[in-house]
Amino acid sequence: MKLSLENLEKKVNWQGYRLPDYDIAEMRAVTKAHPTWLHLGAGNLFRAFPAVLAQRMLTAGLTDKGIICCEAYDEEIIDKAYRPFDNLAVCVTLYADGALKKEVVGSIAESIKMSTDFDRVREIFCSPSLQMVSLSITEKAYILRDSNKEYYPDVQADMDNGPEGCQSFMGKLACLCLRRMHACGTPIALVSMDNCSNNGHRLQRAMFEIINMWFQHGKIDAEEFAYLTGRVTFPRTMIDKITPFPSRAIATRLREDGLDMVKPVQTAKGSWVSCFVNTESPQYLLIEDLFPNGHPPLEQLGIIFTSGPIVEKCMEMKACSTLNPMDTAMAEFGMMLGYETINCIVHDEDIRAFITNLCYDECMPLGADPGVLDPDEFAHEILTVRYPNPYLNDTAARIMTDTSQKVVTRYGQILNNYYNSTSPLHRVSHLRLIPLAIAGWLRYLIGVDDNGDPMTLSPDPMLDALRGRLEGIALGGTATADQLYPILSDRRLFGLNLFEVGCGDRILEYFNELIAGPGAVRATLHRHCNDKDTDILI
Repeated sequence: MKLSLENLEKKVNWQGYRLPDYDIAEMRAVTKAHPTWLHLGAGNLFRAFPAVLAQRMLTAGLTDKGIICCEAYDEEIIDKAYRPFDNLAVCVTLYADGALKKEVVGSIAESIKMSTDFDRVREIFCSPSLQMVSLSITEKAYILRDSNKEYYPDVQADMDNGPEGCQSFMGKLACLCLRRMHACGTPIALVSMDNCSNNGHRLQRAMFEIINMWFQHGKIDAEEFAYLTGRVTFPRTMIDKITPFPSRAIATRLREDGLDMVKPVQTAKGSWVSCFVNTESPQYLLIEDLFPNGHPPLEQLGIIFTSGPIVEKCMEMKACSTLNPMDTAMAEFGMMLGYETINCIVHDEDIRAFITNLCYDECMPLGADPGVLDPDEFAHEILTVRYPNPYLNDTAARIMTDTSQKVVTRYGQILNNYYNSTSPLHRVSHLRLIPLAIAGWLRYLIGVDDNGDPMTLSPDPMLDALRGRLEGIALGGTATADQLYPILSDRRLFGLNLFEVGCGDRILEYFNELIAGPGAVRATLHRHCNDKDTDILI
């Protein structure tokens, strides 16, 4: 049986599935005429979280409108995972005891492409009823310049040519907001739901860089500039819900239920998608209350609307001192030690000790405490519930994707906090585990595992450039400060020069330990990270 609207009506075949409890056809008609929520980014997280939130509001009668999804980067996702299934999706929640909660999500009113459906995107943006445009487009989408600090060609073209015929994503987004101004003049909130600190501000900076260039060169007038910089808001968010690529094991379970066409497929751009998503039960979403045209009643579902500083403290807690630093540290060492999934890596005694001590001893002491979420409880849930879940099957390779775009948040911010601390107890020179995590990333970039065998590295926009800077460094050799300086001094990577703040030399020392030869990764981890009893945490 194929996932479709026609088969959804045959409810006798859906035993064990939670089904939409509203009229999908009526919802889609109302949403098309009066859209309130547009989401940019059609990846797996969208269907596991925002789309499910939209379904909850529909089920509770809090709204009669669904959510519209638009993809701008990997538009093949729409062709493979949305339209063949009438924009329906199966969300499978995975519990540590092996239980599965299966739900058919029907809240996606439309799935559109930024390129071929641009007229429809523009129509949605120009609707006065539109309240929020959320985005999950990854950190790299906010970057306008290449490694040489030159604007990417499409960005440069948009700056030169103005709002007409924009090529870059940020240029198109600014253009769409401008169209809204001329169509209805109603304000709008652009809500980044990407996993990075200050996500709203990053989105704002990227858009404003283009908008300011337009204004300076007479491409837009003062009234248009005032709308784009004053009537468009950029609420910050903290979002957290581990959503790995669709699992083949889960696909098998769904086929046993009678579902067809559930096999995960990969797009030409590398996205793994299917008609289903698999995700964990824990989830968090805090949003800065900055909505000039109102917002869907998400607060009725427990979503926290609060001040920007509180949101940022939550995001900093997650991204800089708990989940995300541990993610990268365990993934890089896990791959080098031959592991594939996070639930296996976390049971490695050396890695478990490493990430636990990294979190509690070095990241959390100078990390944020937002008040609305307890950092200790958050970290404990990660280590005892989320990582060990054997059914989640999140992979180290997925976590290591685009790491060059993440290390500034995952390690740079905490290092900056230490550098600026006035307490003698908090000195960069006292740190051991954060430098080891950074050294581990550089060792990972060498491209061989701890046995000395070739290792496939995850996609990263700076992968070739970084590996080029490490050229000539191999197992059994010794790196010099001059060889690592171009990376460790790069403020675009870390937000600061690691040699200037006092940990570059220690990273070099650890890196040389890690490249000493086959088995050096295991030996280094065991030597530096296994001196504390962390059994009580797992």
